[in-house]
Amino acid sequence: MMAWGPEPLEGGGTRFRLWAPDAAAVTLELAEGAPIAMIAGEDGWYAAEAQAAPGARYRFRVGDQAVPDPASRRQDGGVHGWSVVTDTAFDWQHPQWRGRPWHEMVIVELHAGALGGFAGVTERLADIAASGATAIELMPLGAYGGERGWGYDGVLPYALHEAYGTPDALRTLVDSAHGLGLSVFVDVVYNHFGPDGNYLGLYARSFFDEAVHTPWGGAVNVSAPPVAQYFVDNALMWLRDYRVDGLRFDAVHAIADDDFLDAMAAELRATLPGRHVHLVLENERNDAARLRDGGYDAQWNDDFHNVLHVLLTGETSAYYGDFADRPAERLARCLAEGFIYQGDPSPNHDGKPRGTPSKDLPPKRFVAFLQNHDQVGNRAMGERLTLLTAPEKLRAATALLLLCPQVPLLFMGDAEGSETPFLFFTDFHDELADAVREGRRKEFAKFDAFADEAARERIPDPNAASTFERSRPQPGPNAGAWRALYADLLALRAERITPGLEGATSLGARATGAAAVEARWRLGDGTTLAIALDLGDAPAPLPTPERVLWREGERFVAWVEA
Repeated sequence: MMAWGPEPLEGGGTRFRLWAPDAAAVTLELAEGAPIAMIAGEDGWYAAEAQAAPGARYRFRVGDQAVPDPASRRQDGGVHGWSVVTDTAFDWQHPQWRGRPWHEMVIVELHAGALGGFAGVTERLADIAASGATAIELMPLGAYGGERGWGYDGVLPYALHEAYGTPDALRTLVDSAHGLGLSVFVDVVYNHFGPDGNYLGLYARSFFDEAVHTPWGGAVNVSAPPVAQYFVDNALMWLRDYRVDGLRFDAVHAIADDDFLDAMAAELRATLPGRHVHLVLENERNDAARLRDGGYDAQWNDDFHNVLHVLLTGETSAYYGDFADRPAERLARCLAEGFIYQGDPSPNHDGKPRGTPSKDLPPKRFVAFLQNHDQVGNRAMGERLTLLTAPEKLRAATALLLLCPQVPLLFMGDAEGSETPFLFFTDFHDELADAVREGRRKEFAKFDAFADEAARERIPDPNAASTFERSRPQPGPNAGAWRALYADLLALRAERITPGLEGATSLGARATGAAAVEARWRLGDGTTLAIALDLGDAPAPLPTPERVLWREGERFVAWVEA
């Protein structure tokens, strides 16, 4: 199978490749040097060799259109500019790092751009490690149109977004994290490409399957071997060339090809033996099978967030409607069995069944969270829970998140009680900017608070630079108290809960009130962990066990039983 991207040659020079089955001819253009006609090979591949050292700028010409390398490792001038030959050599300071086991994960999701790029993230690593977190997860890093965005509209997934920093700056970040005992995850998007700078359809129409519709157009055609290899090679690049410890695969339900997902996981693990490599899914289908055979470590558990959001805020519009009825019972099922929707009819999916049975899966197969980029940023005004619920309720929910056996995910700013919004921001222009702005406002018409047009006009313009600037997280007014809460809870988790997560199993959970639950788990060390939570406006008395691990006022208590 042909590998994507430039390949260094022994003795100097570089071999360039492009899969362009619809092109009659392809030319390699160098910023310094004469153009070179590429040689057509088998299965639509073109290749050429040139004396191009690291730092050389290049691109391809197909017909009268100049295009970047879709597997470019670096760009000069954005997604429409020159691709750049890069060197993977780096003086790693912690080459002995092999990662941390999955059950030790406490992950903090970060947006590199909002934190000042790779250098800005690197400066924050010591504080993150001191908080008790054990990993960071970077939102997508692949190049996308414009200077700012979330990264999910990427079009060059191999090339780092220029505004974040250089390849060596990312390697420095990863190396520094490893020196502090932190694992590093990268969020990757293999289900679609963004609208600005995607040239693949010009010369490789079969990269997409127009018969399979997704919210972003035709699905990526991973049944075609070169397309499947494009994404597998990309995953290997992050894990091998940048030494990241894991990947979170965005919205794999839009890929809709389980054979591809399984084959990719198998190849990644076979290629990188001897390391803790973690693979995590986002999958709206709640597909337990992908978590059962060892291919994937876990799935983001939206059900956990959604039902707790209903209990914390009382909001039941749009997709929260799936959790409005009997939320305490639904939370109990989530704590005991992982997914809430396990083949049950989902009102938000036109009453169709969603999910598969997950009761047999261990708790560590589920990534739980109270907030993340989606759940904050996809709100019209980007509000965090610090502004949406009472502090004592949020503290209790935080204790549940950090002490239950599911793997916790935090969002940047959570541990400082941030009240800064995280808004949806882009940097599109002209007609595309207008379409994104209006599409964003129409999207919220189904929410009660934005049912009228005047309310929707207040939604921040995604393309305004001020929308991005407002999204840089700042400590909240009670940052000290929140830092102490997170530090104490994570220290307790590391000491008393994490050592027993291998082999942990549920002993059941039940609703004890309209907004109250109790749950128990048998940990791998033989002890029983129990929790009781009450998020009601007038909480009932909690149990008074002898061996209390943590009590949070009248709303939460965790204890152990012999």
